[in-house]
Amino acid sequence: MNQIIMLVMAVGAVVGGIDRIRGNRHGYGEKFEEGFLFLGPTALSMAGMICLAPVLADVLGKVVVPLYRAIGVDPAMFGSLLAIDMGGYQLAKALAADAGMGSYAGLVVSAIFGCTLVFTIPVGMGMMKKEERGFFARGIMLGLAAMPVGLTVGGLLSGLSLPACIWQNLPVFVLALLLLLGLKCIPEKMIKGFCLLADGIKAVITIGLVLAAVESMCGFRLIKGMAPIEEAMEVVASIGIVMLGSLPAAEFLRRILTKPFARLGEGLGMGPESMMGMLIGLVSVIPALSLYKNMDKKGKVVCSAFLVSGASLLAAHMGFVISTEPDMLGALLGGKLSGALAAAGLGVWMERKG
Repeated sequence: MNQIIMLVMAVGAVVGGIDRIRGNRHGYGEKFEEGFLFLGPTALSMAGMICLAPVLADVLGKVVVPLYRAIGVDPAMFGSLLAIDMGGYQLAKALAADAGMGSYAGLVVSAIFGCTLVFTIPVGMGMMKKEERGFFARGIMLGLAAMPVGLTVGGLLSGLSLPACIWQNLPVFVLALLLLLGLKCIPEKMIKGFCLLADGIKAVITIGLVLAAVESMCGFRLIKGMAPIEEAMEVVASIGIVMLGSLPAAEFLRRILTKPFARLGEGLGMGPESMMGMLIGLVSVIPALSLYKNMDKKGKVVCSAFLVSGASLLAAHMGFVISTEPDMLGALLGGKLSGALAAAGLGVWMERKG
């Protein structure tokens, strides 16, 4: 399966490169360029955290490891509170008592729950108009409610048993429940909290990047144990290589699915913008959310629910997994797609009933 997907990515890179040479006649050359231009934002969002991950694991491990072990949960699950490409993977692997759990927590759970917690919610709340935040929050709540489907499917595909999937995700499920209650009861305070969390993570990432850059250029090591910035940039470069092909391939997929999705949206009582938002969201959250203002009320809720698990699957997350642990690609795809479809189905059903 991994070889087939890599072949598709390679074909996408060839098609995008040829179209760029020919003047971007069909739009695939532009997507090819976007894949490369993602290197900058990708490095800014994750390189600093990758460098700091060993230090954070050492500091947090003194508190997190005993606490998680006391309840029979692998400490790797703490790393899943960060997004897969914002240090979640490195932290999970560094804290893991079992290597397999480190991979599951850092690649599957981080790509679903961590991404929602530290990226989709704060970014989405920041982009929404005040009158749209209620629809967005309702969609996020439905997505979190359906999230156990994706986490369980991803866990089973990672080689875990069903009881292990449920028990190991216990802290995540508890935190998700608290988020559900917060978004329902005190949405404005939750919005402020998410924005503060996002700003705090951004500051930590930037500090890590600065310290690693100074060490690389001058040899000054201000914090012992940090990973070299060259290692972080190697991971970023690997993701960029995959996106050279994944973005043209995703653009082709978007084009061939536009009409079928429009018809599907009509059957579900949603406008084409809503269906397009979900499809684009599989590549990137921000352009999907930029369509929010054009969506109908039902579509806004369903699209937000879908993004909890489906966000960035076909670009950054797929590229990250391929560059780190290709054998986990099936678990990532199965987990995120099943969770996203379950959330969308729940959203359609709840909005129809309501």
